[in-house]
Amino acid sequence: MFQLINTLLIGITSGAIYALMALSIVLVWRSTRVINFAQAGQALTSTFIGFQTLKYVDSFWIALVVAMIGGALISALIEITLMRVLLKHSTSGAIAGVAPIIATLGLLEVIQASITLIWGGADSLITPPLSNTGFTIGTNTLVFSPMKLAIIAIVAVLLILLTLIVQKTSIGLSLRAAAFSPELARLAGVRVDAVRTLGWALSGATGAVAGLLLVANGNGSFSTASIEFSLLLISGFIAAVIGGLESLLGAVIGGLALGIITAFVLMYISDSLFFIAPFVILLLVLFIRPQGFLGKKGGRRA
Repeated sequence: MFQLINTLLIGITSGAIYALMALSIVLVWRSTRVINFAQAGQALTSTFIGFQTLKYVDSFWIALVVAMIGGALISALIEITLMRVLLKHSTSGAIAGVAPIIATLGLLEVIQASITLIWGGADSLITPPLSNTGFTIGTNTLVFSPMKLAIIAIVAVLLILLTLIVQKTSIGLSLRAAAFSPELARLAGVRVDAVRTLGWALSGATGAVAGLLLVANGNGSFSTASIEFSLLLISGFIAAVIGGLESLLGAVIGGLALGIITAFVLMYISDSLFFIAPFVILLLVLFIRPQGFLGKKGGRRA
């Protein structure tokens, strides 16, 4: 019974981090109809920004805020200098509409190479701001720690804030309008380019939180960061798809579901299925409900 509880808690914590990456993917999709595969590189860059900040200020939380600002600025710069141009010039041709997505794959490689040049792949460490020692119940110790509890709380707060922005403000309406019908949105007075940049900035900030929490939740090491962040991107993308690419709540539900199911597969079936399980889950969801948990059939098209 205790092993069952621990497995569930491990899945929830991992799923919460997947949910953050899924949220960042959904934010870009909702604002520009582009799947940003460079998000892993952007999150890794933001994490290194947070690491550098920790050298000067002995506060993880200040470093997290700085990383979020850095992630937002990096994403906004990418949207302004690259994606905006590609979106305007990819309306015709054999790969119309696909060029921006392909560009993000190339951008991911550029970012990862740049990180290697700047930081040299040094085995740097980030000390978690809270204890990673599990809570004790009687004679048993849970894998659930104050740090993991903080991760879940941060995901909940971000989900609420982003949902309020997207669903309850004019900014959210502008984001949806800019994505689905940019020309009509411009006629209605929406500053489409600025709104899309904002969507990317929000995504970058969210990805920065995912990156810094991923490192802080593990052993704090950057020695395998590139691999871990690539896996985070894959998990976040799968979570976004199974949750429904249009839904922020769906992204969180997808992330938690992916984390929990994967944890149970690894614990009770075989850890050799670590790389296979997420894709099997994705295929099953696509067969049963192609639009995702909270997606709508016959939704609007861009």
